[in-house]
Amino acid sequence: MSRDQARLGPASGPRVRVREMTLADCDRVSAIRVRGWQTAYRGLVPQPYLDRLDVSEDAARRRDLFARAPDHVVNLVAEDAGGEVVGWACHGPYRDGEQLTADAELYALYVDAGRFGTGVGQALLGESVRRCTAAGHARMLLWVLEGNARARRFYERSGFRADGTEEPFEVDGVAVPEVRYAGRLGG
Repeated sequence: MSRDQARLGPASGPRVRVREMTLADCDRVSAIRVRGWQTAYRGLVPQPYLDRLDVSEDAARRRDLFARAPDHVVNLVAEDAGGEVVGWACHGPYRDGEQLTADAELYALYVDAGRFGTGVGQALLGESVRRCTAAGHARMLLWVLEGNARARRFYERSGFRADGTEEPFEVDGVAVPEVRYAGRLGG
């Protein structure tokens, strides 16, 4: 198996293939991302904001971001056995304001809502952790909405712990609290 592919997943569930994202994946990634927000963040961010999310607008933004992504930003997708993209993750160096640090950061991880609990998220997280470890990062940090219990349980089961750092971000004028999680890499 190459460094760009990992075959992971639960023994009883479908296998997934994790690979580097391509420009052609942007539409599907945006569909997963928008539906992910609309599913996971219902009741956590203002509903009018969620209702306004548009897959085609997000895809145009995603294509632009993908085309301009610096080399240190890694976008991964997970495909099911039929080749359908069912998840997306993005990682790179941790951002402290405008500064990049020696830590890694999981910028995003989204799974098609119909695939929750099938191992897709674990496959993507596992490959991101593997790549960040290989790049020499000692730990990985990530941000989770404080009220997103499903995501918090997922990261906690994967060995990440809230490190006490909290920060709100604003959605439609409403402060939405985020919690930072940290996990040790390489052992």
